[in-house]
Amino acid sequence: MEKEFDPKIVAFLCNWCSYAGADLAGVSRLQYPPNPEVIRVPCSGRVNPFYILRAIYEGIDGVWVSGCHPGDCHYQTGNYYARRRFYLIKNLLEFAGIDRERLNFSWVSASEAGKFAETAKKVTERVKKAGPIDKLVKERYLND
Repeated sequence: MEKEFDPKIVAFLCNWCSYAGADLAGVSRLQYPPNPEVIRVPCSGRVNPFYILRAIYEGIDGVWVSGCHPGDCHYQTGNYYARRRFYLIKNLLEFAGIDRERLNFSWVSASEAGKFAETAKKVTERVKKAGPIDKLVKERYLND
């Protein structure tokens, strides 16, 4: 019997908004897939594009970056920098042959637990649809 593909997803969540939204979703007992492994960052603007490339290199099937809504950043302009970087890295990965569905970006505030849970479901479904990653990945992870 063939095992269903269960994607590995790394989620870089802004400490002030998206991480707090994830925390509220957990406390509220909202159901969402357990696939996103959360990495808490001070601001979505602090997510270096090399973190995304490294995750893919290490065999992660999808990456999700989530931050404060535009204009609500605790560091004033961090999410604007993140949005620009995200656009560029997404185009670079597409040029390298990586599916666009593998890289996701969202705005989730601390009070939007429902939106966080729904976005986690959507991201997981997109990555699951894309299948296991096979480009730009270290050789040893493909054989696991």
